[in-house]
Amino acid sequence: MTEPLTIAIDGPSGSGKSSVSRAVARRLGIGYLDTGAMYRALTWSCLSSGIDLTDQAAVAAFADSAGIVMGTDPEDPRVSAGGQDITAEIRGRAVTAAVSAVATNLAVRAWMRRRQRSLMDAIVEATGGVVAEGRDITTVVAPDAAVRVLLTASEEARLRRRSTELHGHADAGAVAATRDSIVRRDRDDSTVSNFTEAADGVVLLDTSDLDFEGSVNAVLRIVGARR
Repeated sequence: MTEPLTIAIDGPSGSGKSSVSRAVARRLGIGYLDTGAMYRALTWSCLSSGIDLTDQAAVAAFADSAGIVMGTDPEDPRVSAGGQDITAEIRGRAVTAAVSAVATNLAVRAWMRRRQRSLMDAIVEATGGVVAEGRDITTVVAPDAAVRVLLTASEEARLRRRSTELHGHADAGAVAATRDSIVRRDRDDSTVSNFTEAADGVVLLDTSDLDFEGSVNAVLRIVGARR
């Protein structure tokens, strides 16, 4: 019987962890969980329901009733809340500007941690494995994962990638427009999560000089070596 494969991938904004994680899950034929999208989904739900994000207790209390459902197919990981598909909405400017207020809420993080572990177990049961990615998966959510990788890249590379993703190019204007979503979010989120230094047993992978395919293959080599 093949042992279930649990892969945890952390990294800062723009490191490529989401696209790389999906590709790794596809190649291995296992499920996928975007934990960052869970925070975005809760943020969208709070904004839509008029929940004050500065009221941390209210946000945490609302999490159970938000009805967040995470798609786990790496080919098309849809996200819904309250029965509404919000896959595109959670990537909008309003959510991007507000998500750190939810992601730094310690009561929300405790709720998310329980939910993420439960989802990972369910995905492993259904597909034989999971690639879960976020900011503290390797150290807090799944410290016992078979493979743990901290995917990082230089700030220049991350800004260039995110600018291309959002604007279709990486000229000076696009990079400037993208800087806040990269630098500020990393600064804010680093107050509650360490995603810049690899903990013991976590493999540090710097993709600054790797293209997408090279990054995917590098993670797959790490998986092969750890297995």
